[in-house]
Amino acid sequence: MYRLVTVTRASDHRRPVRLRLAATVLALTGLVGTVVLDAPSAGAAAYPSWDDVLAARSKESAKQDQITEIRGIIAGLSTRVHDAQAEAERLGTAFYEAQTAAQDAAAKEQRLRQDAEEHAETAEQSAAQAGQLAAQMARSGGSDVTANVIGDQDASDLLYSLGALSKLSEQAERVEAQASADARVARSLQAQADRAAEELDELAQAAQARMEEAQAASDRAQAAYDEQQSNKARLDAQLASLTSGRVRSEQEFAKGEAIRKAAEEKAAREAAARAARAAAAAAAAAAAGSTGGSSSAPSSGSSGGAAGSGSGSGWVRPASGWITSPYGNRVHPIYGTVIKHDGVDLGSPCSSAIVAAAAGTVDYVGWYGGYGNYVRISHAGGVQTAYGHIVAGGYRVSKGQQVSAGQLIALVGSTGNSTGCHSHIEVHSGGATIDPVPFFAARGVSF
Repeated sequence: MYRLVTVTRASDHRRPVRLRLAATVLALTGLVGTVVLDAPSAGAAAYPSWDDVLAARSKESAKQDQITEIRGIIAGLSTRVHDAQAEAERLGTAFYEAQTAAQDAAAKEQRLRQDAEEHAETAEQSAAQAGQLAAQMARSGGSDVTANVIGDQDASDLLYSLGALSKLSEQAERVEAQASADARVARSLQAQADRAAEELDELAQAAQARMEEAQAASDRAQAAYDEQQSNKARLDAQLASLTSGRVRSEQEFAKGEAIRKAAEEKAAREAAARAARAAAAAAAAAAAGSTGGSSSAPSSGSSGGAAGSGSGSGWVRPASGWITSPYGNRVHPIYGTVIKHDGVDLGSPCSSAIVAAAAGTVDYVGWYGGYGNYVRISHAGGVQTAYGHIVAGGYRVSKGQQVSAGQLIALVGSTGNSTGCHSHIEVHSGGATIDPVPFFAARGVSF
C-alpha cells in the first residue's frame, strides 16, 4: 500500500542554529476507503452503475462500448496512481536536496562560530598573559625600568639584568601581537558566520518551498491511490460481468466485497495486535531500565539489541541489528563515490519494528530522496530523529501524531537507494545532522 503523508521542515540562523520551517497541513482530497456500490466517488468522474452494466448486456454494441469505457477507466486510475507516485518521489527528492543544502549551511555556520569563539578565547588568554608580563616588568622597575635595573650593579650583573629585561619585553610584545592576531581572526570568522547565516536563511526558504510542493504531490498521490482502491474492485467485477457472458448481480458483488472487507479488517486487527505487543515490550524494557535493570543494547560491533531497549533516560534503541555503516563520509554502496552518510545503518531484518527513540511529535512522513520512505520526529531541546528506507506500506504513524519512547512507528524495508533491508537512523541538532552513536551513548543507549 502506498502511503505519503504530510511534510514539515525549517530554519533559523541564530545560535544554536535551528531549522525551523512552519508546519504545513494540506487536507487529503481523496475518497474514504469504503466501497459504495453503484455510487460514483466524491470528486471523481462518473462511474458506470450496475444498472448501466446490466442494461448494456442486452445490446452488443452497447456492451462493447461499456467494456471499452470500463477498461479505459481502470487504465486511467492506474496511470493516475503511477504518475502521482512518480511526481511525489520526484518532488520528495527535490525537498531532500534543498533540505540537505540547508543542513550543510547550518553545519558550516556552526563550525565558523565555534572557530570564532575558540580564537576569541585564545585572544583573551594571550591578552591576559601580556598583562601579566607588563605587570612583572613594572614590578622590576616601576616607571623607569632601565634606571632601576642599572642602580649600583657591577658590569656582569648589569648585563644579565638588561638581557633578561629585553627578553621579557620581547616576549610581552610577541604575546600582545598574537592576541591582536587572534582577535582579528575571531572577528573575521564571526563575519563569515554571519554571512553563512544569511545564506542559511535563503536555503531554508528554498527548502520550505520544496517541502510544500512535495506535500501537495504526496496528497495527490494518496488521493489517486484512494480513488483507485475505492473503485477498482467494482469496475473489475462489472467488466467480468460484461465479458464472461454471465450475469453478476449486485448482491453477488456485495457478498464478495463483504468477504474482502472482513479479510482486511482481520489483517488490520492482527497488525494492531503486533503493534500493541511491540509497545508493551518497549514499555517493559523502559521500566526495567528506570528501576536499574540492565536493558541497554550492546555496543557497536556486538550482535545488536532489540528495538525499544533503553536505560531509563527516556531514550531507547530505535531498531535491532549491528551497525553496518557508520556516520560520516563513506564510499556509497551504489554510487561508488565518497558521499556523506547522515546517520548510521543497522542490519535490521525485513519488516522488523522501528520504534520512536524518545517521546516527541511526528513532523514528516513521506519520501525523502535516497533515504526512501522516511519518518522524522521532533523531540524536546530542538533535537530530531529520523528513520529511513521504511518498507512500502510500513508507516505506522502520521504527521502531527504524538509518540512515546518505544512506540512502533514503522517497519524496516529497503526503499530508496538501498541494497537490502536495514534501518537508517539519524539525529539532527541545531539544524545539522550529528553522529547518533555518541549522542545515544550519552543517554545510556548503545548500538
